[in-house]
Amino acid sequence: MRVQSLTLAAASAALLAPTTPPAVTPQPVTWRGNPVSAADLLAKVRDCTPVSRGRYRSDSGVPANIPVCGTRDAVFWKADMDIDCDGRPGPRCNRRTDPYFSDSTAYAQSDGRPLSAERLPFIVVPAPSRIWDYREHGVGGGSVVAVVHQNRVEYAVVGDTGPRDIIGEASYATAKALGIRTDPRGGGTPSGVTYIVFKDARVSPIEDHAAAVTTGERLARQFVGGVGD
Repeated sequence: MRVQSLTLAAASAALLAPTTPPAVTPQPVTWRGNPVSAADLLAKVRDCTPVSRGRYRSDSGVPANIPVCGTRDAVFWKADMDIDCDGRPGPRCNRRTDPYFSDSTAYAQSDGRPLSAERLPFIVVPAPSRIWDYREHGVGGGSVVAVVHQNRVEYAVVGDTGPRDIIGEASYATAKALGIRTDPRGGGTPSGVTYIVFKDARVSPIEDHAAAVTTGERLARQFVGGVGD
């Protein structure tokens, strides 16, 4: 059962200057080189050195058994995927389709509007707490993420924050790209998703998915030791 995401950023961008540049519209992106495989990435995160002080729950009411792990270049966790439909409403993400819908996200796109969960691949990180504070590990809004499920890899960004004690959530668009059921009421998957967040690597504007793919593939090749060069 998904718990409604929290918001760190106030939704106060109603008055935008006329010169505000138009937002970049996310488009499906295909890497044209030799992509890093899911197997290559999973091999690099087989072992866990915990960087969190405690462990997270995958859902409310279940045991807390998910640590956040770290390497020199990334932090990662292995969890489920709940569907985040928060942000700018659309035909698939709105109050009718999602009982937990919120029209805001922790991080906004370049024109001040909330992100669009149904158009932009992004993940949700737990709000800072005594368990773990993502900000202390080179992670923030726009950080580049490799999300791995079965034999698929999708590059996304950090776009929203959630409950302090729960981990494992990503946008409608992320789930769709990975072949995971997208229904915010009962979609997602109960396990088998690995989230690899590259430290000190962010794209701007946050909604530029093409930049996330390009940056993510480059960092992934470095992370696995040059595979695909």
